[in-house]
Amino acid sequence: MAVTGTSDTDTVQVRPKGFRLLMTALQTRKSATMLAFGFSSGLPFALLIGTLNAWLGEVKINLATIGVLSWIGLSYAFKFLWSPLVDRFELPLLNRIGRRKSWIVLCQAIMVGAFVGLAATDPVTNIGTFAIFAVIAALASATQDVAVDAWRIDVSDVETPVELLSAIYQFGYRIASIVGGALALVLAARVSWPLVYLIMAGLIVLMIFVAFRAPDTERPAKGILYQALAEPGAIDPRTRGIALTIVGISWVWAIFSIGRFMTSMLETLPPGAVRPSASDFMKTTGPWIVVATVVVPLIVSATMNWLKSHDRHVLKSADPTHTPGRTAMNHLYVALVAPLAELCARLRWGVLIVIGLILTYTLCYNVWASFAFPFYLDFLHYSKDEVAFASKVFGIFMTIIGISLGGYLFARLGRLPTVMIGAILPILGNFVYADLAEGGAHIDFVANLFGLNALAGMLGSDARMVRLLLAISGENIATGIAGAAFVAYLSGIVSKNYTAVQYALLSSLTFLIGSLGRGIAGEAFDSMGYAVVFRYTAAVGLLAVLFVALEWVRTARTGSSRQLTVPPAAEEPGTP
Repeated sequence: MAVTGTSDTDTVQVRPKGFRLLMTALQTRKSATMLAFGFSSGLPFALLIGTLNAWLGEVKINLATIGVLSWIGLSYAFKFLWSPLVDRFELPLLNRIGRRKSWIVLCQAIMVGAFVGLAATDPVTNIGTFAIFAVIAALASATQDVAVDAWRIDVSDVETPVELLSAIYQFGYRIASIVGGALALVLAARVSWPLVYLIMAGLIVLMIFVAFRAPDTERPAKGILYQALAEPGAIDPRTRGIALTIVGISWVWAIFSIGRFMTSMLETLPPGAVRPSASDFMKTTGPWIVVATVVVPLIVSATMNWLKSHDRHVLKSADPTHTPGRTAMNHLYVALVAPLAELCARLRWGVLIVIGLILTYTLCYNVWASFAFPFYLDFLHYSKDEVAFASKVFGIFMTIIGISLGGYLFARLGRLPTVMIGAILPILGNFVYADLAEGGAHIDFVANLFGLNALAGMLGSDARMVRLLLAISGENIATGIAGAAFVAYLSGIVSKNYTAVQYALLSSLTFLIGSLGRGIAGEAFDSMGYAVVFRYTAAVGLLAVLFVALEWVRTARTGSSRQLTVPPAAEEPGTP
């Protein structure tokens, strides 16, 4: 009888691909936890950035005050400023439950307390106290996002690749958007606003129990990192101190500038005085904030790499100094400068392509997002009920479909092909909106071609509503794919040694640039009209396509499509 032998490669389990890989990932404990963490991240954002304004408007708080409170959203833009603390600082007592879980649980507990505080405060008589609770909740929510983003990258493995965890995160986030947006408004029509926020706080309490049961990763040994700074060839302490000072001054200036502006917006104006303009602030000071918080740290980090490679200002022998001051400086350097230096050293000149991609990828659709409701309500004259259903209910489901497609495309096609698709589709979506602004002739042609207008008539609707639903569905599916692609791309570009600070910094760039662009877009809508601006923003989207193409070429040439991002076990299929 012949004996059939098997080699080692014959016994290796073949990794599933495509839809089978997606189904495998959804059955794991990590994926279920990721869904809950996505919900925990999306719920406070929806409640603080959108729904809170509905509460304040209902109790007749003036628009100027509501506008000031909306700036709490900057907490999400500048979360990278304190992300090193989340990445490196060990929380007393809570650190026992896990490296990332400790921060997630702390932030969730703070958010519960802040929402209870909002529920217990009357914004009409105590708007100052109300604003403090809102700021606390926003800071805790943004900090939780840093920890959740890092957790997602840390725990990825062969069964749950980072791309699929990113898509699942988006699912949870969008579900929370429905709960914190549409459901909260439905509840508010039947019960008081304070009770609504107490109910939402109860949902976050449930997320705390989920966090306690989540898996986690080990913390890297500090001694190894600090020991490297004391070995021959490392940058000497004095030069590291200068680098930290430059970066620190830049970031402190940025925080001070924003704080000063927000304070000026809250001050009681003397008779005849004009309140400062947020648009003017973003156009004049905003670019310098980007320079101070992103460009300067990158230049400093690249300079440290250059000095080290040219053997300048480096230790010639081991440095045995162990003082509290030296330990603190080492901690700050490892947390603030070293992660950026690692990014520059790993990507070299390619970092310019990566930054360009990040800055331009979401501009095509984010730059006009703040003007969506004025466009629907004031320009197109749809009713509030029509817009609420189309954008908050139907639109979110279309976004979820887009996110699903994004996750599937990653599993089937790979990273950069999906990122390219996500860059192209929103451009087409902007042309659809331009057509909607001009009467929707092309949208009507598509609706009639597929019999949608006739179907709408049978259901008691009309072609005008079909026009809106088609535009929103096309846009939200496109941005859903793009959003899933972008989150997964960022998750894959960072190093696991500096997960929190690198991801938080890179993801924050999109919010900052989007805010700058919205100030310009508002004036453009007034002077040129919606259709023209939609086409201009579509043209801006071509820059993202260009940068994705350059990134594709770069990774193909270097053979580093994942470079130090996800361990080989978590590599996505089909990556070029």
